[in-house]
Amino acid sequence: MGNSYAGQLKTTRFEEVLHNSIEASLRSNTLVPRPIFSQLYLEAEQQLSSLEGSSRVDNEEEEEEGDGGLEPSSLSNAYQLPPPPEGCCTTDGFCQAGKDLRLVSISNEPIEVPAGFLLVGAKSPSLPDHLLVCAVDKRFLPDDNGHNALLGFSGNCVGCGKKGFCYFTEFSNHINLKLTTQPKKQKHLKYYLIRNAQGALTKGPLICWKGSEFRSRQNSANTCSSSLFPLLEGSGSLAAFPSDPVPGTNSIVPVRAQQAGPASDHPSLTTVTGPAVFNGKDSPKHPQLVKNNLSALPRPSALGILPNSGPPKKRHKGWSPESPSAADGGFPQGGGNRAKHEGSGMSCIPQAGLVGSTSVTIPVVASGEPVSVPDNLLKICKAKPVIFKGHGNFPYLCGNLNDVVVSPLLYTCYQNSQSLSRAYEQHGASTVQPISQEMQLLLTVYYLVQLAADQVPLMEDLEQILLRSWRESHLTEIRQYQQAPPQPFPPAPSTAAPVTSAQLPWLAGLAASSCNDSVHVIECAYSLAEGLSEMFRLLIEGKLAKTNYVVIICACRNAAIDSCIAVTGKYQARILSESLLSPMEYQREVHYELVTGKVDSLGAFFSSLCPEGDIDILLDKFHQENQGHVSSSLTASSIKKTAMLDAGGVPVCASYHLEPRGVRPFQLAVAQKLLSHVCSIADSSTQNLDLGSFEKVDFLICIPPSEVTYQQTVFHVWHSGVLLELGLEKEPVTKQRVEQHVLKLDVEAQARFKAFLQNSFQNPHTLFILIHDHAHWDLVSSAVHNIYSQSDPSVGLVDRLLNCREVKEAPNIVTLHVTSFPYALQTQHTLISPYNEIHWPISYSNGVDLYHENKKYFGLAEFIDSTLSGHSLPLLRYDSSFEAMVTALGKRFPRLHSAVIRTFVLVQHYAAAMMAVSGLPQMKNHTSVETLEITQNLLNSPKQCPCGHGLMVLLRVPCSPLAAVAYERLAHVRARLALEEHFEIILGNPSSGITVGKHFVKQLKMWQKIEDAEWRPQTYLELEGLPCILIFSGMDPHGESLPRSLRYCDLRLINSSCLVRTALEQELGLAAYFVSDDIPLEKGTKNEALESDGEKLSSTDEDEEAGTEGCFEAGSTSEKRSPVKRERSRSHDSASSSRSSKASGSVLYGESLVQPLGPPQGELARSPPPCGPSEEGRTPGEMQRLRVSQGSTVISRNSPGLAPQPDCSLRTNRRSLQVPATPSSQLSSSGSSSTCAVPTANMLVLQASQCSMAKACRQPPVVFLPKLVYDMLLSTDSSGLPKAASLLPSPSVMWTSSFRPLLSKTMTSTEQSLYYRQWTVPRSSHMDYGNRAEGRVDSFHPRRLLLSGPPQIGKTGAYLQFLSILSRMLIRLTEVDVYDEEEINISLQEESDWHYLQLTDPWPDLELFQKMPFDYIIHDPKYEDASLICSHHQSIKSEDRGMSRKPEDLYMRRQTARMRLSKFAAYNTYHHCEQCHQYMGFHPHYQLYESTLHAFAFSYSMLGEEIQLHFIIPKSKEHHFVFSQPGGQLESMRLPLVTDKSYEHIKSPTFTPTTGRHEHGLFNLYHAMDGASHLHVLVVKEYEMAIYKKYWPNHIMLVLPSIFNSAGVGAAHFLIKELCYHNLELERSRQEELGIKPQDIWPFIVISDDSCVMWNAVDVDCAGEQSREFSWSERNISLKHIMQHIEASPNITHYALIGMRKWASKTQSSEVREPFSRCHVHDFIILNVDLTQNVQYNQNRFTCDDVDFNLRVHSAGLLLCRFNRFSVMKKQIAVGGHRSFHITSKQVSDSSVVIVPSQYICAPDSKHTFLAAPAQLLLEKFLQYHSHRFFPLSLKNHSHPVLSVDCYLNLGPQISVCYVSSRPHSLNISCSDMAFSGLLLYLCDSFVGASFLKKFHFLKGATLCVICQDRNSLRQTVVRLELEDEWQFRLRDEFQTANAKEDRPLFFLTGRHI
Repeated sequence: MGNSYAGQLKTTRFEEVLHNSIEASLRSNTLVPRPIFSQLYLEAEQQLSSLEGSSRVDNEEEEEEGDGGLEPSSLSNAYQLPPPPEGCCTTDGFCQAGKDLRLVSISNEPIEVPAGFLLVGAKSPSLPDHLLVCAVDKRFLPDDNGHNALLGFSGNCVGCGKKGFCYFTEFSNHINLKLTTQPKKQKHLKYYLIRNAQGALTKGPLICWKGSEFRSRQNSANTCSSSLFPLLEGSGSLAAFPSDPVPGTNSIVPVRAQQAGPASDHPSLTTVTGPAVFNGKDSPKHPQLVKNNLSALPRPSALGILPNSGPPKKRHKGWSPESPSAADGGFPQGGGNRAKHEGSGMSCIPQAGLVGSTSVTIPVVASGEPVSVPDNLLKICKAKPVIFKGHGNFPYLCGNLNDVVVSPLLYTCYQNSQSLSRAYEQHGASTVQPISQEMQLLLTVYYLVQLAADQVPLMEDLEQILLRSWRESHLTEIRQYQQAPPQPFPPAPSTAAPVTSAQLPWLAGLAASSCNDSVHVIECAYSLAEGLSEMFRLLIEGKLAKTNYVVIICACRNAAIDSCIAVTGKYQARILSESLLSPMEYQREVHYELVTGKVDSLGAFFSSLCPEGDIDILLDKFHQENQGHVSSSLTASSIKKTAMLDAGGVPVCASYHLEPRGVRPFQLAVAQKLLSHVCSIADSSTQNLDLGSFEKVDFLICIPPSEVTYQQTVFHVWHSGVLLELGLEKEPVTKQRVEQHVLKLDVEAQARFKAFLQNSFQNPHTLFILIHDHAHWDLVSSAVHNIYSQSDPSVGLVDRLLNCREVKEAPNIVTLHVTSFPYALQTQHTLISPYNEIHWPISYSNGVDLYHENKKYFGLAEFIDSTLSGHSLPLLRYDSSFEAMVTALGKRFPRLHSAVIRTFVLVQHYAAAMMAVSGLPQMKNHTSVETLEITQNLLNSPKQCPCGHGLMVLLRVPCSPLAAVAYERLAHVRARLALEEHFEIILGNPSSGITVGKHFVKQLKMWQKIEDAEWRPQTYLELEGLPCILIFSGMDPHGESLPRSLRYCDLRLINSSCLVRTALEQELGLAAYFVSDDIPLEKGTKNEALESDGEKLSSTDEDEEAGTEGCFEAGSTSEKRSPVKRERSRSHDSASSSRSSKASGSVLYGESLVQPLGPPQGELARSPPPCGPSEEGRTPGEMQRLRVSQGSTVISRNSPGLAPQPDCSLRTNRRSLQVPATPSSQLSSSGSSSTCAVPTANMLVLQASQCSMAKACRQPPVVFLPKLVYDMLLSTDSSGLPKAASLLPSPSVMWTSSFRPLLSKTMTSTEQSLYYRQWTVPRSSHMDYGNRAEGRVDSFHPRRLLLSGPPQIGKTGAYLQFLSILSRMLIRLTEVDVYDEEEINISLQEESDWHYLQLTDPWPDLELFQKMPFDYIIHDPKYEDASLICSHHQSIKSEDRGMSRKPEDLYMRRQTARMRLSKFAAYNTYHHCEQCHQYMGFHPHYQLYESTLHAFAFSYSMLGEEIQLHFIIPKSKEHHFVFSQPGGQLESMRLPLVTDKSYEHIKSPTFTPTTGRHEHGLFNLYHAMDGASHLHVLVVKEYEMAIYKKYWPNHIMLVLPSIFNSAGVGAAHFLIKELCYHNLELERSRQEELGIKPQDIWPFIVISDDSCVMWNAVDVDCAGEQSREFSWSERNISLKHIMQHIEASPNITHYALIGMRKWASKTQSSEVREPFSRCHVHDFIILNVDLTQNVQYNQNRFTCDDVDFNLRVHSAGLLLCRFNRFSVMKKQIAVGGHRSFHITSKQVSDSSVVIVPSQYICAPDSKHTFLAAPAQLLLEKFLQYHSHRFFPLSLKNHSHPVLSVDCYLNLGPQISVCYVSSRPHSLNISCSDMAFSGLLLYLCDSFVGASFLKKFHFLKGATLCVICQDRNSLRQTVVRLELEDEWQFRLRDEFQTANAKEDRPLFFLTGRHI
């Protein structure tokens, strides 16, 4: 439809506008049509329509790739398909009547075409490979010039014959195009259809829609590369989008047009402040608004798109005619943040779709006449010139547009460099001017002039030059703004004279004059059109043969310049034009050339080169001559093999061995880092991961769809044992079970992934780790899938699966992305928090080896290092003769893609080399030295090994069709040469497995000792030792690991024109290797140290020529090298360095000693040195060392290659042997002309037969690269890093601005990640594109981790190890350390006549029990350091119970056992499971439970005052209490009846005193009680109330009065008991009114420690009631079960105290044999508050208060019963409890001084340091450690204990005590025959009288200690008890605790018995 009227009014134009206006008014109810004549002012409209992108540049390939792209209009206005009529056909390719319309189906059928109609082919987005046949009225199609197409449509359906479709929308629905965009004929009617000679309908010429005369169409595949979106996506917010769908390859996404201002998304658009941006459909209604904002719009993204000179499209109405022109509107310096995106690769590469079309783009504003592109331009020039639009206007092109390419890259680069950094703009740096257009152009000329003939311009380089120039010119201002605040009048800009437009052509010509015509400058007077015409003329005349770049300048127009730069150099133009192809289009182009036979001319050319005739004829001749016997040169071997034989007579090779599996230190370190990151997620306050709720770990590993990678991963998982360790499988684990945990991301993945999600949903207590390995592989957004779902279901699969809502929301799924190239996951929109990145650690830090490993990783940085060493051949090389031939053929065959040429040349070289080695020496002239070296070593290596082990050659052919051609050709040559059994050729395709010939499978099985008849190698690792060429195809490697026998990595065919950092590193990662760490340093490829440094980008040496590019493998660094080694090896042209290479192995194999090569084309002849592989030039000493180092090891039966593969925990090391050899036969690498020196023949003496495996294990493979890549790796930029580091990191991202710093050499991996996070954004096809919250924490997914590390370094092993230690940690989280100590003092147990012999009684029989004696001895192991309690029964056997322990050791040294938490455990605050959420009162989305504070007062006469306690009662627990009215006064706590029987209710309220354990106390009894209803009260101190309430909002708190803040546990026990007795009386009186007897109210309470974690029951099996033989077992049960059992005991109210055993693993059967004991009970007691009404806890006590209380209860004649068949486990809790009491000095200055127990007491009135601790605590601690000072006679004198009256105080383990009660009628032991060594009177009351004491006998010299509250009562006590009668006192024997007077110290007096 579009015509290019250069401004004239034409009649056709008038008709179109009229037609358009009428049609618009007919179709629209609301829109007022624009006045017809205002539409005819073409100039304004041209600008606007170009802004709208109305002149779309479409071409065939775009549509094939991207028809489905959504409009750039806002998504809400996306085109909606009308629903199809009911019952009609909706199948793609058929019309709604069900008739087939596909060209392939109906090409031979007769089709009726009405007069005036033409058959055309329509493209459907859902059928990209088909054309649909339509009949269209030719009036609505354009003529040959693209003119005169009427608006509208008229067409017929050729399928069903339906006629008269008047609207293309209606027609597109009928033929089922299923569009997501507004249907347009221009977009979907693509080709005329014509009949061929056979009468079949075929695809004809492209329909020349408007603008297509300005496009070149490249034969079959044109170009929008994978980054084609780049430009369009990058400018997602700009209005200048084509309004047609965006074509793309594997990435199409709706582009958002309407945003509030582009600057928000693109920081570099600094001056763009305009409001919303519009696009056709959403055009503003107010012309004025448009007018004002147009100038704010950035430049159109498709720069150079032709302005809309034809009639406007239907949807583009409403633009104001007076809107300013885009050219004059002065675009801001924004718009340009796209230079990088577009050139996402190398060279100026108009990469990826900068524009809609890849070939020619059309100018924004055109002026003057069009420029005609001459016919035969490509034929004459041998390359398509690439024209870069520069500044100003660009003329139209017409004519032979197929032969030129136009790109806007340079324009966007210029725009970018003019956008000031936001940093300076914030300072108000208005005077810091952008770099001028003249200067930009001049700098560009300087840059082009200095490029070498074989270099390609790189947009990154130019950007840096412009940036540097700008910075230098404004250095002073920049510094000023950095240092000072902005001034009102900033200083004037630099006064250096700027370049004027008049000077520019002269200066540019001057600069170009020095470059020998490489750059030619054309100056134009009026417009660029003159210059372009002049250039085309010069090209046709051949006058630019030596010129690579033509710079055209037009500097006449009002001081503004127009410019463009044409790349005319054949090499550069070819690379730049090919770089536009996306991977898909590249493959399609190659396929097209192969299918159409275009490559046949190459074969003919090769035949003509061979003077001996066609190679195939030679091969056939050779085959006939040698039929039946193998090539003589191969059979003849001068080496006698002295092979070792194994027992069976089979030869054994010493070099072939499998190394032991294991986890390397690095892998363990990484696994631990992963674990700590997971823990930190769990520890954060966000509650995103509750590790405590998980019981086990499960996992799924997602990998790319490569069969080899799949098998490799399955093998690693299988042999790592991780499934057994995680408890997911039992022995033996089958491969099928392993495969359940590895998911290949192919079409079938969805169903399995759904099952995984279902599994995770059904198992909330399993933590699922979703491992996304090779995570950089498929980052396409699922939005693209929505467009392409029918054509390719795998598009966007990773996004659909791993980023689905279920995965994001599942609280038990943690996603771990694992990759060697994390850059595309490190953008401004990433989902991964920078804190959740784990980088492979560095191995060296300041020269210290952090992780000692006997293998060192050899990655890209080390390969680059090898080129710096002068002592050996570099491992990175290029092949100059190959490159020269490719370049020459490129000129001869300009229409063939260079990948085709390179592949054919290389295959030809390999074929010729095979022939040369096989006995056709004349063929050496037809191969390169490098290829000959590879082939010789490949064929000769098996001859050197007794077993026939050989080496692997990796031949990387990314393009699958070419790989197939290479395979067929090489296999054919091999067959003709009868070499089928000498080496294998394997075609490695990601989609299929490995096929290996039977002969070689047999060999592999023999070497690996495999007996399985069905075995076939499934991974490349299993090809260890197999001599083979592996042709590795596929556009990207998918993580396949290669065996140690890999010797050559031939990457000469990688797609060097389309470089991004990920692609480059990925290819070079194939060669990554582990080498032994014991290489002698003076030789070999290793410099001082080879370390993989994950944190450093490279060495920090300033003067290093090409620093190690460690950033390539997440960093790698080299230690300082000695200066000698620093020079780069001149292996390309130095004869001496190539002494070690040999061009042919003829010497070794019995051929003549020196066999010179025929000179390769244009190169000097090279002579092979007569030395053996890899031992050349070694001293005999070295040789000896070499032989010694080869230990004999034998391979194990498992596949050998899997051990070496470093990417798994199975292998510790890759190489155990390392010899300092340069690679055998490595010829001078990549040499330009170099000759080989021939060393003396005596070196042959050193040669020994050696397996190639031994050599392979000693050094990494040799890598051959394309020259372009080689130069990029070895040239450094200003940061000291290889240029490759500054490339765009991934095709799916783009730079936010060219105004960015370079990566730095010293950056750590973390800093590098932050760099990419700041400077890159995802393209709209990237799965992170929609994650818009840039950099905000809430945009990160909390359970997502990223592990990055260099390729092949062992990441698989690391994450499998992580799974193991995570599982162990979860088990550890479900485990607790419980005290596990045997009962003490068992030997002292009384031998009584009374035992409870009813072994099977479930409950104690009251009568029997009352007859049992009380056991005074303490058996609880926690009282090991306590004083023994004497009774008359015991016979003390041991006089010494052992030395006391230091107080600080007491806690540390107690024995514990680790126990798995059962389902009946008590938990602390860290446990959150769904069942107890309500119990805990926690829910992240709700407020904490409401609770109320209630006072509860009662009087207690002993304290002499009323006690006021406070209850905090949550609303949910109020039903346990009685209130005077709802919300009123608390009256009592409800108590049940003794007769109540409920199985879901625990009758006894539980009280847990606690301090300092708000987090760690085990107060969650929900599971312990098995969900039963119970009343649980936490007893806390007042100052801790708030913190306990915060952690336990749904628990009842009993808050002690503030006077007890410093009290011990005795006070809590005392108050609990008194409160409960008072409550019992209240309940009795309350319920008495209800007719219930007082004795029926339940009198028991439970007092439990806060560390009771689990409860157990012993099941006893007795043979008979009296039998001594019985068996028993212990099991974990719920507390509910125990409580209900005990509460059901008959006569239970007769027992005062009930308890249970403390658990111990070594419990003796004697301890559980008797079901009940009458003894002390501790830790968990059931207390009868009624019976014990008159027995109190001592409220002053801190320690042993339970023992003291037990003795009081027993002496009161009450029963204590211990259920021996129940036990309680106590958890070791390291905080709180009795440890929360610290004894420190009261003076602040002395607070750090350590106080020892001897300082706890002092003489009264002394100047002793007072202590800040309760007096009672000081007393108890002093007596525990220093009581021997008071009772010297008692020390170790157990037969004469200390008499302790009415109390038990711990006097230490070496002193025994005898407890007596002074209460009348109390039970005491008989003391009549006992003489005591001391008397202890502690706060004795009136029951103790003089007569009472006189009953006891004391030894002479026995000591007395009287303890009272003050000195006065001390004297009164002495007088009252008449102590002076029998005891002698001295003044100095009076003491006090070391308290200040206000702290009420205790006083004591000591005396001696007279």
